[in-house]
Amino acid sequence: MWLKYGVDKDEILVCIEDVPSGKTLLKCPYCQGSLIAKKGKVKEHHFAHNEETCHPVAKRDFPTLPLYDNFNIQLSGKDLKQLKLLWQEYGSKNYPISFDLIPRGLIKTGMLRKNVFLKPPSYEFSDLGKIPVGSLELSLFNEVQEPFLFKKLLKLELAFEHAKHKNTPDLAYRLTDVRLYRAQLKRVLSCTLYFLEIQTNKGTLYKIGVTTRPVIQRVGEVERDLLAHYKNVVIKVLGTWQHRGNVELYFKHRYQEFNYPIGSLTEYFKFNNDDIFDALRDLQQMPPKILSEVEVDILKENSSSLQIAV
Repeated sequence: MWLKYGVDKDEILVCIEDVPSGKTLLKCPYCQGSLIAKKGKVKEHHFAHNEETCHPVAKRDFPTLPLYDNFNIQLSGKDLKQLKLLWQEYGSKNYPISFDLIPRGLIKTGMLRKNVFLKPPSYEFSDLGKIPVGSLELSLFNEVQEPFLFKKLLKLELAFEHAKHKNTPDLAYRLTDVRLYRAQLKRVLSCTLYFLEIQTNKGTLYKIGVTTRPVIQRVGEVERDLLAHYKNVVIKVLGTWQHRGNVELYFKHRYQEFNYPIGSLTEYFKFNNDDIFDALRDLQQMPPKILSEVEVDILKENSSSLQIAV
């Protein structure tokens, strides 16, 4: 698991995506050690300690958003392979699946559910099980992910309250876990998801992305990026969705077969007429995001506002 946040001199959390590569003035949120921003092309962008990695970072799993950038639902490699095979042979064709064909682990994790209306009773893919194979619609993906997001937040907050009550040695680490998780939630809630149609002298492209700035400002940057590769670029905004920063990476997972990298630019796609209609409808069927009280609080809070009160 990679460290994605450092803290500045004002104790504000700063994401790896918001700093240039190389040495930084940021500190580790767990040990206050100096950090280096690692932003290569092979590994995920992350912070590394300038000196020896501290114990919390080396030995603990960071609190990351469920179903945000990993869609394998923590399946073993064997179970994931079997799930994809079952989808190819049965799920994609809406065929019932016999119990004898299913590894027990896939049922325990909720990837498949029993259909009692069939005789004899058989199994089918659950909404959760459709996520690893990228077959769940975006609107349903949001419905599945949201309870996981809040369940994990509650678990982290309860762990901190317990550590505070018992005054355990890991109290500071538990608080940092809560801060890091809420910072990640704030980041995706602060983002607007956008989808662009791009006409070039070599054909039509599409781009998915997120931004915390006005979309038109981001469009200008996209145009400048593409003019390094194409003679003519005309961009049309096909849609924007506030507070939907959680969707971007799942969209890329769901439509990865249409991904069209341009040099180091990776968020572009080439669709044929039927497929772009399906992808755009998938996006447009997402209902507007209605913020809960918890989400409103997260958006309003200063990322340095959580302090240990002992």
